[in-house]
Parts: sequence; C-alpha cells; structure tokens
Amino acid sequence: MINIIYEDNHLLVVEKPINIPVQADNSEDKDLLTILKQYLKEKYNKPNNVYLGLVHRLDRPVGGIMVFAKTSKAASRLSDQIRTHTFKKTYLAVVCSNNLKAQGHLENYLSKNNKTNMVYEDKANGKLAILDYKLLQTKDNLSLVSIALKTGRPHQIRVQFSLINAPLYADQRYNPQATKNQQIALWASQISFNHPTTKELMNFSLPKPNRYPFNIF
Repeated sequence: MINIIYEDNHLLVVEKPINIPVQADNSEDKDLLTILKQYLKEKYNKPNNVYLGLVHRLDRPVGGIMVFAKTSKAASRLSDQIRTHTFKKTYLAVVCSNNLKAQGHLENYLSKNNKTNMVYEDKANGKLAILDYKLLQTKDNLSLVSIALKTGRPHQIRVQFSLINAPLYADQRYNPQATKNQQIALWASQISFNHPTTKELMNFSLPKPNRYPFNIF
C-alpha cells in the first residue's frame, strides 16, 4: 500500500517507497506510476485508463514525498512552476564527512554518460546544477544535511556532494566506500508549490526515516 498524503481533483501527493522505480523501466518491476493509476482506477471505478501526470522524479533507491497531477492542466501548471523555480524541493541526506561548512552553495556543470548512466562534471558542455545546503548535525564521520534543490539534474545531489569529498552514505554509484546491501541515505522530505487551480500555497513534509544512518541523529 502506498501512503497517500493528500488528494483532491487535481493533485495526488504520496510517499514514494525506497527501491521502487517511479515509472516503468527495463527491470519490469512494478513502478509507482502504475500502482497509483490502478489505485485511482479502483477508487473511482474508472472503466478505462486514468490520467496521472508525472511532473518530477526521484531516483529508484530514494524515498520520500512526491506530487502527481490528476489532470493535464495541473501537470502543465506544475511543470511551469518547476521550470520557473517556484516549485521548492527539500531533501535530507547523510554524507560521509565531518568537515562541512555550516551552510554551503554548490554550482557545477554536469553531464550524463548514456552508456553507464553515470553523471560527471563537464565544465565545458554540462548543464548547470545548483543546490544550497545546511549542516544540521554531525556524528563521528557522518553529517546530516538539509538540501534545497535549485535545479533538477539527474543524480545532482549525489554527484555534487561527491565532488566536495562528502559522498552520500551507501551511494553505490558515487561513493567508493559504499558496500552492497546498504540503503542510500537520501530522502525527499518536503515540497512546496502553488495549487494549480486555487493558487494556494501547498506545503507537504515527511519526517526523516527511522533507519540507519538517519536514526543516529
């Protein structure tokens, strides 16, 4: 069962479980978009396929809060807010460093290698990636940070912190010290946007997960 946080005629806000793809991929594992469409189909007794717009994404291993659009108009207006940076996304992460500043601003130009799906710094040809972070707590060689994402590049948070020698805990792509059977410490904790029809400011948040290493802070 998916945790439904909020629903009206235009929006569906949910908690994405970890290790489930947002949409169908080559793994053929059940994906969140398909699950939610089936939920709407059954709840409203829809005889045909239902519309559900995907306006933003989370990497498969990452859990947390997401919003979907139940109409094409809502999808278009939410996408406009993402493009104009009025759609705010905040993440919590545990990084492998105890040398971070109290707050920081990261800007990098990133490109994706389509053969390996790895993202790397490419100052000449990459796309600008921007985030701000605040250091919340440090314990031993780990730090809990809050991240305000300014752009939405693939793997952005994971790559940008690896570039400052503070890779995410258990990130098996960008942390050389990560081992298998660990869960990446990245969590989509909050979103804020204007309702696509009423224009009301909508804020939704989830507490940090009760699992290692989040639970040591």
